[in-house]
Amino acid sequence: MDINQHGAPWPVVSNILGWCYFFAWSFSFYPQVILNWQRKSVQGLSVDFLYYNVLGFLCYWLFNVAFFFSKEIQDEYKQRNQSKANLVRFNDVMFASHALFISFFTLCQTFYYKRDSTQIISKIAKYFILASLIGAIGMAFIVLYGYAMWIDLLYYLSYIKLTISLIKYMPQAWLNFKRKSTIGWSIHNILLDCTGGVLSITQLLLDAYLSGDWSGVLGNPVKLGLGLQSIAFDIVFMVQHYILYRDHTASSLNTVDEERRRLIIEGRVPRIDDQEEEAFV
Repeated sequence: MDINQHGAPWPVVSNILGWCYFFAWSFSFYPQVILNWQRKSVQGLSVDFLYYNVLGFLCYWLFNVAFFFSKEIQDEYKQRNQSKANLVRFNDVMFASHALFISFFTLCQTFYYKRDSTQIISKIAKYFILASLIGAIGMAFIVLYGYAMWIDLLYYLSYIKLTISLIKYMPQAWLNFKRKSTIGWSIHNILLDCTGGVLSITQLLLDAYLSGDWSGVLGNPVKLGLGLQSIAFDIVFMVQHYILYRDHTASSLNTVDEERRRLIIEGRVPRIDDQEEEAFV
């Protein structure tokens, strides 16, 4: 059943939920980017998390673009799901495209701003990324030789994304635990991320109800898993920030203003009066 066969306002509500989660998740990337820029530093930010993010959203982007634009993929999906259409929406494509871009931009910040000597990608992350890419290439050859369909390759990519979603926050949570602080890790991106997760799952369940096709929920494991894991890890980070390390965060050096003073002393950023003098001249 087409969700548009239901009377208003439910299809409209679904679209609103979709765009709301798109904006919540999309905006959730910016507090970290802005914080890095303000501090002129990425200290306190896990590099493994950033590499995982780029690979994960690359897989997610390929999955959504193919499901939304490819007639071949849409037909293959219908063959396996009683001729029912998949539930990937245009806002899913837009979110994946934006997330891939901003994740890559954040990773690039680590090569420009100050970071600790220990802030390098771990061997575990390297091996995982390499194994994932080799697996994708191998899966593509299996499809080319006719032993699988292209939709199987996309599902493989979706499971890479889902796996990354389950593990990517672990390095950051561990780093916060070791430092006994969440400084350098923006809590605002967590609050927005949690909001996006709730809205994403709500839209997916509503679409399944309106279409009468609950298999669409399991047929889109990335969206469901992404929303659930986001909420789970967001709770962990909120507990770290607001409860476990609240005093440490408040008393540590690295507030934006204090760290700026340190960077001025190191000569990494100009003094305000120097900037005013240059402007006057």
